[in-house]
Amino acid sequence: MDKKKIEDYRSRIKRARNRRNGKDPTRLIIICLACVVLVAVVAVAGIAVRAISGAMEARQEAQASLAAVTATEGTMAPAETTLSPEEESSLALEAEIESVVDGYENLGIVNVSGYLNMRETPSTDGKIIGKLLGGSACEIVNSDTDGWYQISSGGLNGYISSEFVLTGDEARTAALEEVEYRAIVTADKLNVRTEPREDAEVVGQIVQNERYVIEGEENGWVKIPSGYVSADYVEKRYALNEARELDVKTMVLNMYDKLGVSNVNNYLNIRDTPSEEGKIIGKLPGKAGAEVLEEADGWYKIKSGPVTGYVRADYLMTGTSAQNAALQNAKLMAIVSTDGLNVRTEPNTEATIWTQISNSERYDVVSQQDGWVGIQLDDEVCYVANQFVDVRYALNEAIKYSPVVETTGSSSGNSGSSSSGSSSSSSSGSKTNSGSSGKVNNGAAGSAAGATSSTRTQIANYAVQFVGNPYVWGGTSLTNGADCSGFTMAVMSHFGVSLPHHSGSQANCGRSISSSEMRPGDLVFYSGGGAINTWLSTSATARWCTPPARRRASRFPPGITVPR
Repeated sequence: MDKKKIEDYRSRIKRARNRRNGKDPTRLIIICLACVVLVAVVAVAGIAVRAISGAMEARQEAQASLAAVTATEGTMAPAETTLSPEEESSLALEAEIESVVDGYENLGIVNVSGYLNMRETPSTDGKIIGKLLGGSACEIVNSDTDGWYQISSGGLNGYISSEFVLTGDEARTAALEEVEYRAIVTADKLNVRTEPREDAEVVGQIVQNERYVIEGEENGWVKIPSGYVSADYVEKRYALNEARELDVKTMVLNMYDKLGVSNVNNYLNIRDTPSEEGKIIGKLPGKAGAEVLEEADGWYKIKSGPVTGYVRADYLMTGTSAQNAALQNAKLMAIVSTDGLNVRTEPNTEATIWTQISNSERYDVVSQQDGWVGIQLDDEVCYVANQFVDVRYALNEAIKYSPVVETTGSSSGNSGSSSSGSSSSSSSGSKTNSGSSGKVNNGAAGSAAGATSSTRTQIANYAVQFVGNPYVWGGTSLTNGADCSGFTMAVMSHFGVSLPHHSGSQANCGRSISSSEMRPGDLVFYSGGGAINTWLSTSATARWCTPPARRRASRFPPGITVPR
């Protein structure tokens, strides 16, 4: 009974009551109950209809699902066919990364900030045969040696300290984050160039099995952090980094296509033309390495370090003799890979900064420990963070030669510093001494006239010609070897000025000036656990001249570049 009929029924009952005065309550109750029953029946009927309808829909859905499952089982269609192309690519990459990690049976991940040495024997005295950068992977072959793991990595087999290696679940978790798309070198030696073309400048060499993150690809060339390499000589795939070999023969001989080694005890002049009248543009220290570019009329054109020029063929070994000399004279060196690298007195970041050194400089390695490399800086052992140097066997290379050019008409008097070199010397704990007395004081530093005196220019150029000669503790010979104070003492002596053979004593000679007043001929003293004196020798680039070939650059004070 619908709502309208119920209302009609109730209206008729009411009219009947009115006719009879509506005085019969029992009848009214019966009628009301009848109405309630009728409404309940209608409600129950509606619920039943909805339940039956829902059951039928559920049955239809179940039948449809069963048909889909049957079709899937019959055709073996993959479940991910409904994923977007991006999702499918992401899943494929995830699977590939996991397969790289799963490829190690007993995985170890190096957990250091710089690199970890691989040694020939399980001892800190063992010969270093390779290094593993932080995050590199290895296969742990044997873990029974106390404090050491015997490992295989990058084609090398040796021992590493177990203290700095993650294993088990920790290793796997770390490894999944370290997998990168890398170029794995397949050639014995591969040139790294500045641009993706064969005639571009070579900036370095990498060797077989070394792995580098790929930053891009262009016309058959692969971009790695240090430059471009030919795609023909690398394998490109997702991989973990592994050990790199540290072998004197591999490191030294593979650095040059056609090796030349200077056959002199002191230094060999590099000229801009193949003639004795050619301008000297660089110095090649004794037993230093060079790339021989061509030969003409008793001269070799070479490239060594930052210098390209000509040397007398009589004084340059090539072929087998050069290779033998290279293997005999190569040293384990720290080659700087950044500008303005702090050199500290102790192997920690809280230690005093002794000085700063610049990109591509080379220093003899004295010791190696986690995170730090001890280098020889004249007669001192100082420390640099190992993530900013490449430790490898190498030869010394050429040093630029920049003679002082006499200046005139300067109004500022700052002929000894660059435009950015106005910083106070107090920040470096230094002292600048404007000569001693006598001839070198012609034209006081910082005077209004400001022109570099002829004597100052002569002193600076005289000093510069001995760059590259050996450093000898206590020595005073400009040709056979001197230390810092012995060097400045000998140079000044040539111009009739007497100085004591001690940097602290020399610092008390003459008068002190500010760093902004420095000019050619001034002595610069700085401290960092002891006084060291150097020689300001150029007007335009603030070059300091010291004997050791390996001490070629630093910064003092901040903003003034001072190649050593």
